[in-house]
Amino acid sequence: MSDDVVAPVDTAAPATHEPPARDITDGGPEMVQFLDAEGNRVPVTEANSAYAEFIQDVDGEELRALYRDLVLVRRVDAEGHALQRQGELGLWPSLLGQEAAQVGAGRAMRAQDYAFPGYREHGVAWCKGVDPVNLLGMFRGVNHGGWDSNENNFHLYTIVIGNQMLHAAGYALGVQKDGLVGSGDADRDTAVMAFTGDGGTAQGDYNEALVFASVAHSPVVFFVQNNHWAISEPNEKQFVIPPYQRARGFGIPGVRVDGNDVLATLAVTRAALDRARSGQGPTLIEAFTYRMGAHTTSDDPTKYRIAAEVDIWKKKDPIDRLRKHLVAQGLADDEWLAELEAEADELALRIRTACQQMPNPPHEDMFENVYVDPHPLVERERDEFVAYQASFEED
Repeated sequence: MSDDVVAPVDTAAPATHEPPARDITDGGPEMVQFLDAEGNRVPVTEANSAYAEFIQDVDGEELRALYRDLVLVRRVDAEGHALQRQGELGLWPSLLGQEAAQVGAGRAMRAQDYAFPGYREHGVAWCKGVDPVNLLGMFRGVNHGGWDSNENNFHLYTIVIGNQMLHAAGYALGVQKDGLVGSGDADRDTAVMAFTGDGGTAQGDYNEALVFASVAHSPVVFFVQNNHWAISEPNEKQFVIPPYQRARGFGIPGVRVDGNDVLATLAVTRAALDRARSGQGPTLIEAFTYRMGAHTTSDDPTKYRIAAEVDIWKKKDPIDRLRKHLVAQGLADDEWLAELEAEADELALRIRTACQQMPNPPHEDMFENVYVDPHPLVERERDEFVAYQASFEED
């Protein structure tokens, strides 16, 4: 990145949300990209040249594996949305359109790397080996998260916007204090990743975490999925300087990557994680992408954005992009694609059936895990609640 003073970028659509005069899908000349919207390999540029080495080992089989991830993650997301609409889940935050950003980042992580998600990182959860059934259980309200964070090095979802950034900064400092950085041992050196959206960058927790991590020089990668909408607020209501350029103010490198290009995201994230593990400190990645669905199933995006904007971004769909590339390279044919769709159907059936068959926990379980140690007030309230429930006649 240049040391010149950074001028504010053009703002996006005006408050009237008329179709923007410029291409809102253009991330600018500094955006790292390896596959364009038509699935063509992008030639070496000043922006991507430093990252090409990080995907030199990606062969046809790994490209197919990445495509499989994208398809299955999208299917999990579609099932979550459908289950909520059918009354099986209380809420579902869709990642539609952000699959490449999450799969690219997730597959860049090693087993020992620890991820701190927000609440939309279903793709990262998939890559870290968390069963999608556990995600559904949390949004069904039948457990307290549904997975052991330390089993997959994937923290529980964080509903409080930006809170996970501080968790990640603190955990990364612990990794540093434990001496798990800079040894040169690929199976030992550890990095931490924190995920948030563009709306999260306006939170105090986010900014405090970047200050803390930069000063401590801790091994953490901050991954901002700029999907252009913080619920109903567009980018221009969140910042003037884009996230990757704001990294300079914290004294750490910042890079913008095409978040709809799984190869570019994989390369950039690998580079940042290698940097963190080797003891060179934090990096901020801005994945330039788009939320094609609603913020959550309780949101109606038609009230604040126009369909034309969504249509523009659909032309840069991350799954279509990689499929075009695979087909053009002779790495995927109709038979293979059909087999993958059949696998997606089987996955959907499994998680749907498991979700619908989840037993409801006893009502009194809500009083558990409130405090670490027994608490007399909570115990008294629990006993009163149990007695109240027992007072009803059974059907």
